[in-house]
Amino acid sequence: MAFHVEGLVAIVVFYLAILAVGIWAAWKTKNTGSEGDRSEAIIVGGRDIGLLVGGFTMTATWVGGGYINGTAEAVYVPDYGLAWAQAPIGYSLSLVLGGLFFAKPMRSKGYVTMLDPFQQLYGKRMGGLLFIPALMGEMFWAAAIFSALGATISVIIDINVNISVIISALIATLYTLVGGVYSVAYTDVVQLFCIFLGLWISVPFAMSHPAVTDIGLTAVHHVYQAPWLGSINSLDIYTWLDNFFLLTLGGIPWQAYFQRVLSSSSATYAQVLSFLAAFGCLVMAIPAVLIGAIGASTAWNQTEYGVPDPKSKKEADMILPIVLQYLCPVYISFFGLGAVSAAVMSSADSSILSASSMFARNIYQLAFRQNASDREIVWVIRITVLLFGASATAMALLASSVYGLWYLSSDLIYIIIFPQLLCVLFIKGTNTYGAIAGYLFGLVLRITGGEPYLYLQPLIFYPGWYQDDNNLYIQRFPFKTLAMLTSFFTNVIVSYLAKYLFESGTLPPKLDFLDAVVARYSREHMDKATLVKSDNIVLNELAPVNPRHSLTLSSTFTNKEAFNYVDSSPELSNTEDN
Repeated sequence: MAFHVEGLVAIVVFYLAILAVGIWAAWKTKNTGSEGDRSEAIIVGGRDIGLLVGGFTMTATWVGGGYINGTAEAVYVPDYGLAWAQAPIGYSLSLVLGGLFFAKPMRSKGYVTMLDPFQQLYGKRMGGLLFIPALMGEMFWAAAIFSALGATISVIIDINVNISVIISALIATLYTLVGGVYSVAYTDVVQLFCIFLGLWISVPFAMSHPAVTDIGLTAVHHVYQAPWLGSINSLDIYTWLDNFFLLTLGGIPWQAYFQRVLSSSSATYAQVLSFLAAFGCLVMAIPAVLIGAIGASTAWNQTEYGVPDPKSKKEADMILPIVLQYLCPVYISFFGLGAVSAAVMSSADSSILSASSMFARNIYQLAFRQNASDREIVWVIRITVLLFGASATAMALLASSVYGLWYLSSDLIYIIIFPQLLCVLFIKGTNTYGAIAGYLFGLVLRITGGEPYLYLQPLIFYPGWYQDDNNLYIQRFPFKTLAMLTSFFTNVIVSYLAKYLFESGTLPPKLDFLDAVVARYSREHMDKATLVKSDNIVLNELAPVNPRHSLTLSSTFTNKEAFNYVDSSPELSNTEDN
């Protein structure tokens, strides 16, 4: 395959344009944030992102290279098909649920990162523990989408995969470094437009190629391979449900999502832009589904790709760039390349900024350097943007299946952070003891269930397991959802057991070594990271917390304060910005 100078020029021009937009956004908003609040301005802007920019940036965050390439791959692979392309529906539903139940309480409280409520209730130790799966999720996500871009560029313009991944990561990291959430948001607007235009321009040309059979026919009939609509065997229904819940519920507790929520100009706007992004995710998945269907409907021996077909060459994860390269005119394939590049950058920059924001605020500032200056925090954010960008790039070079790595990125988020988020927002009385126990139980059940993509053999064999052709053990039982539910109920049970033991006097107060039940009500023992002033957690004030020594069953499982978005207490009054 010849090296395409035109393609290289096109991608360079596109990258320079995106970089220019990012730097312009940084310059335009360089004075945003009052004196001493520049770090917060980098993380959540001025909390003034409106519906248009907010809807675009949240949609672009989910519609990444993994989303586009992975959806096309799932539709193309004969053993899966459209029935197993769960991400468009799953992540759209996650945005809807996030808007309905999570966006308003989080934005109304004025948190700066997703981990703030955990540190407010469970303390800085638990915040540090929860940072680990949150960081791993963001890094897996970024690695998956950088890998997708490397595959696309290498197929279309025939340059080294490593070079394409590294250059793309450098561009995304650079404008994130200089502008923070503003650069990410404004470049997302341009990138989403490029994704939409580039993919939709490519679809008609690919569909009209002489080697492509009518996708309506191949949807239900076996022509070159099994119908691309796919099917779900009765034995696989529980696996399907397990993965679907993972995508739907595990798609909520991401810093990349809550960064947009917390940057919104109001709590209501945070909800509305979640719904807009859900609709946008569905719309943007349509061309990816069609490209996967086109790949399944192509006689590849009649194209320059030749034989065997992509799935036989184990290149199913690159079906989107292969369709662009071999079924579209050269200049059209370059438009598609720009679309995938835009998709990658729109998600990669979000993940890198999200991980850096959580580290700088919840680990460095709240846990170790509570008296750190704002300038110091800004530099920590910048340094960690570089470090996390480099880490994601390194992982991208080791990726195998884009869709597999994409699923993995949600596993720890779903099993560990989602049940903790439910408890911290909606269930009264949970404490650090329950949170740690739930964390450990969920983690152990997930690891002992095995992971084929990491060649990790299971220690617990659930009903329905089998061994595939590669001697890997596959679990049909929905053990991920089991691990999530176990983590949730363990948190609740252990929390209330600890509360009862300490408050009844069965255990002396001195054994409350985490200051989670007895000592938490004492001003002199409270962690400085547990307070809310106006709409921001601050480090130098303490807010009173009144102990509850008795709880009814109904109040235990319905945290009504989570839905009372304006606190009646004058000392903890939280009002929405703008």
